[in-house]
Amino acid sequence: MDDRPIGVFDSGVGGLTVVKELMEELPNENIIYFGDTARLPYGSRSADVVTRYSLQCIRFLMEKGVKAIIVACNTASAMGMDAIKSTFDIPVMGVIESGARAAATSSKNGSIGVIGTEGTIATGAYQKEIKRINPHLKLTGIACPLFVPIVEEGWADSEIAYLTARKYLSAFEDKGIDTLVLGCTHYPLLFNTISRVMGPGVTLVNPAKQVAHATRHMLEDKGLISARNCQGRYKYYASDSVERFQRVGTAFLKKAIQSVERVDIHRY
Repeated sequence: MDDRPIGVFDSGVGGLTVVKELMEELPNENIIYFGDTARLPYGSRSADVVTRYSLQCIRFLMEKGVKAIIVACNTASAMGMDAIKSTFDIPVMGVIESGARAAATSSKNGSIGVIGTEGTIATGAYQKEIKRINPHLKLTGIACPLFVPIVEEGWADSEIAYLTARKYLSAFEDKGIDTLVLGCTHYPLLFNTISRVMGPGVTLVNPAKQVAHATRHMLEDKGLISARNCQGRYKYYASDSVERFQRVGTAFLKKAIQSVERVDIHRY
């Protein structure tokens, strides 16, 4: 049994959707979250830069004594996982592996869609991982860059969100997909809107939920699960404006974030 915290990082506040799922899946676990808000978005950066940023984020979390790392950022999961796993001797989970596995097993007709930021879609990371699991599946990836600002403005269930989703997701109309991967940490907040556009015949896969399940199994297998019988404690850090982090993050978690500490991530 191990009461040390789980470390989670993302390029911004989006990874709090992963934290939300972890809170539900592992309510006794302590969690430390770092949002690299000073350098977002990662999606427009090169692989070398994303990897360097990711290593800095993890060094900060390691300084806090975490027992495992969750890379909540889809771009970092796509571009930096090999370097991360070869650099640090600590269990590391990424959102892409878990989401891809769920999508591959969910599809009945073998046709899967993936939506994400331009950076994530450009890497083809979800498509490659799903194909690795089952090479016979058909994949279609669509970038939906406006979804992130819509969510951060608090418009996830608005008519603006619905019309934007219709415009983006119309690209799937002739693909016959029965499964859609929400390949960005912001997108679970658009679940109702996307579901309304896609209809009941399409299963939406939330990688945040899947990585929370996978984390529980990993902690149990490695004997790292918390022995505590009380509610976990949560700490939040950001590399830029803590006020905005609190405001937007509270909407993501559906619970108040009482305090956020600013970190000079460049020194890591």
